[in-house]
Amino acid sequence: MTNKFQKPVETINTDLDSKIWDKLNLKTKPPGSLGKLEHLAYQIARVQETLSPSLQKPIVMVFAGDHGIAKSGLVNPYPQEVTYQMVMNFLNTGAAINAMSTAVGMEVVVVDAGVNHIFESKLPLVHAKMDYGTADFRYGSAMDLETCHKAMRKGAEITADAIGKGTNVIGFGEMGISNTSSASLIMSTLCNIPLSDCVGKGTGATGDFLEQKLKTLQEVQKFHGLSHEADVDKVLAIFGGFEIAQMVGGMLEAASKRCLTLVDGFISTAAFLVAYRLAPQIKDFAIFTHRSKELGHTKALEYLNAHPILELHMRLGEGTGCAAAYPLLQMSVAILNEMASFDSAGVTGKSKK
Repeated sequence: MTNKFQKPVETINTDLDSKIWDKLNLKTKPPGSLGKLEHLAYQIARVQETLSPSLQKPIVMVFAGDHGIAKSGLVNPYPQEVTYQMVMNFLNTGAAINAMSTAVGMEVVVVDAGVNHIFESKLPLVHAKMDYGTADFRYGSAMDLETCHKAMRKGAEITADAIGKGTNVIGFGEMGISNTSSASLIMSTLCNIPLSDCVGKGTGATGDFLEQKLKTLQEVQKFHGLSHEADVDKVLAIFGGFEIAQMVGGMLEAASKRCLTLVDGFISTAAFLVAYRLAPQIKDFAIFTHRSKELGHTKALEYLNAHPILELHMRLGEGTGCAAAYPLLQMSVAILNEMASFDSAGVTGKSKK
């Protein structure tokens, strides 16, 4: 699939690289002594192409969608209606992402990508419903290819609108009962990793139920017979959810606009895998916020050679990893912009001998 968005994702300009490191290394500290915070400052500065970066109007976009497989009860111990119930919880500011985002000064934007519920038009969410949930991928594709592309374009439009309003930091979160199953199938196929290394608890599948979940998804994978060389948008259409497809388009659009992309946990990383396969350059613009406790996340990160900031044993989703990591981005920018240099502080620097 070709990138059909407003402009392609560009390879990042490296002309400022040495100047950014020079500025960091001349701060009143031994070079490298602030570890990952320095690398974060470097990444943010090169994404924004400036020695004085800033973080403007940070948001977490929570894309919500339902999955046809959820109705079978084979892969999720919670019923499908929990998706719309949690969307209402987001809108009523009662969820973990609301509490965490408020604490760190991030806005939460809720997107109905395809929830199996009719929401009132006056509710403060982005109405971007593709359908009332995907089809059951046990019997065919979750969505057709045209709808998949439409969902990606819609995600790009939503992201472009947020950037147009001044944000330059977007966290990508999600909600959707059974979407760990979609993410596991996407990851297994694209990374050529056995499903047994990808399928985890999700919304609480343990013991015999977890074994049933794995067996069901192995049967789904065998039914479709996709190889890791299959067209990536076909993999997304067959196994994905509307929320995942919209995140893919959003991530590509964010990178094309030089906006920092905060990747949450397992499902967000599965969406990133698809976007990465379409435009590998987007990795320059992405910050992987945490390592999820969900089984497959570590292997997905290894495939991407991505190094998450935090490891808090979380596996909730919703974009909570983005909110947890955001203060570290603020500190990184402050180090670059506000910390004194040896010269300005009148501190003797390292001997050149």
